[in-house]
Amino acid sequence: MAVLQDVEKTLRPVSHPPFLHQEIRFRNWALAVLLLAALLFFLNLGDRALWGPEGRWAEVTREMQLTGNYFWPTINGKPYYDKPLPSYWLIAAAAYFTGNLDEFTVRLPSALAGLFGVALLIVLTRQLYGGRTAVIAGLILATSYSYVFWSRAASADMETVTGVLAALTLYFRNRERPNGWWIVGLWLIMVLTSLTKGLQGFALPLLIIGVYSLLSDGWRNLAKKTLHGPLKARLTWFLSQSGWLFNQKTLLAIGIGGLIYALPFTISSALMDSNIGPHKVLLENVVRFVEPFDHKDPIYLYTYVIFALMAPWSFFLPAALVHTHSKPAGKNDRFVLAYFWATFIFFTVSGSRRDYYLLPILPAAAILVARLFSTSREAWNRWVRWLTNTGYLTLSVSVVLMVLAAGTILAVHPGVLSMLPPLVDRIVFVAFWTFLFMLVATIVPFLSWRPERIAVAVSVMAYMFMMFTFVYVLPISDKFRQEKAFAQSVRAALNGNMTRLVLYRASGPSLVYYLAAEKPIPEFSDSNDLAVHIDNHPDVWILADETNPPTLSFPTSKVASAQDFRWGKFRFESKYALFRVERYADSKTN
Repeated sequence: MAVLQDVEKTLRPVSHPPFLHQEIRFRNWALAVLLLAALLFFLNLGDRALWGPEGRWAEVTREMQLTGNYFWPTINGKPYYDKPLPSYWLIAAAAYFTGNLDEFTVRLPSALAGLFGVALLIVLTRQLYGGRTAVIAGLILATSYSYVFWSRAASADMETVTGVLAALTLYFRNRERPNGWWIVGLWLIMVLTSLTKGLQGFALPLLIIGVYSLLSDGWRNLAKKTLHGPLKARLTWFLSQSGWLFNQKTLLAIGIGGLIYALPFTISSALMDSNIGPHKVLLENVVRFVEPFDHKDPIYLYTYVIFALMAPWSFFLPAALVHTHSKPAGKNDRFVLAYFWATFIFFTVSGSRRDYYLLPILPAAAILVARLFSTSREAWNRWVRWLTNTGYLTLSVSVVLMVLAAGTILAVHPGVLSMLPPLVDRIVFVAFWTFLFMLVATIVPFLSWRPERIAVAVSVMAYMFMMFTFVYVLPISDKFRQEKAFAQSVRAALNGNMTRLVLYRASGPSLVYYLAAEKPIPEFSDSNDLAVHIDNHPDVWILADETNPPTLSFPTSKVASAQDFRWGKFRFESKYALFRVERYADSKTN
């Protein structure tokens, strides 16, 4: 409790100015948040094997290193241009400094982007609302579930979140100088952001800044200026509000930015005589937005997804939105609301929807919740108080129920843990959940429902949960996944000579990465085609889906296999198997 009381002193209501408002102490607390975030993002970062989409970034970069061609992304020799080239170059640069292309290196750019995003949010929020709110916002973002998850994953999503945040931070700092040279910097940030994943690096900052520029003085002023008066006066007002966009420096910035953006695609096209890069940009960004060909989730997807993305702080998001909308809004409030709602609507109207597409909204949501907790309780209206209290009680009850549920399962089915491989040490598991339970039970009676005490309690719970889950549980849970170990056993069986291996309905970027072949591995989906290949290359080893092996006219022997753990069934099930063609083995014997 001493630690909680010490932190609480820094989060007192505005009527008692805290020492965070002093420059040196603000920096100390900001650095403390960044240190905590760094521990959460970097500890045991490389201890998990690659999963899902991570294999794409790892394997594309590995093949770039093998071929020396950094302008042609491939997976097992086949072009894979779904993401722009610089997203792979960041990993290659990280590999240059670490000296190795492993799981840690592949995830390092995301972790750095996540940490930089927390720092940028602190900078932006301080400009908006002051140091105390800035520190709280940074802590909220750094302990939001999906932000931690994607900061520890190899992808380009965190670079996008941070790039959009960097563009908005630069704009807000210079918004009173619409014709300054910072405009060039704004477009360069948008170019670099778009070169890591897609055109949303342009779309989101332009949309958010554009909406804020028109609404900075409120809806009534917008209606008055656009619906009344001479047409010339309306156009003059519109151009004056959009001065950051309609000026000579923007033309220069667009020219420079356009050249930089086109350069990787131009070099790739010239080297490989292929325009697949620009074609993929249009397909993945424009066509997918207006006429989706996959990921067709319902239009209301993000209304509930955002609560999972921002957990546990999402329990207070309704209160934060009501609080900001219910009081007289200043320009700073309108900027944050434009950030939040423009992002939400942009992804909602898109035809292609996936849960993590909404990640760029998290910084705006963190500012809103931080603003709620940095305001005195007396300034809350009845609905805000009710929603905040309900949010904290729901969170507390959820923690207690999870503890009781775990205890009930163990009491009713004492042998259930024996169905699982050893995972989390029981002492550690019990100690963690007991700590959370005691934290809730101890703090609730002393809360007095003061904002700063709620913020402290949730911060401690969120950080402990994220640290326990991402730094401890997930890395040691790799024993449930055998893909990496299986690939290593395949290499050992072939003595590293991967030219004898073929894949039959078992390809995947992570698998190919761990097989680490120096040349593309032949892939087959038809048994007849595989048989013809074996006739021409008798010494063949087949890596196949064990549940769907090839049908061949000659015998094979299974040398190794891999399994995946199915949580719904509480058991391992077959996944991959390595077969050796016996015909070649018999001929060697004879």
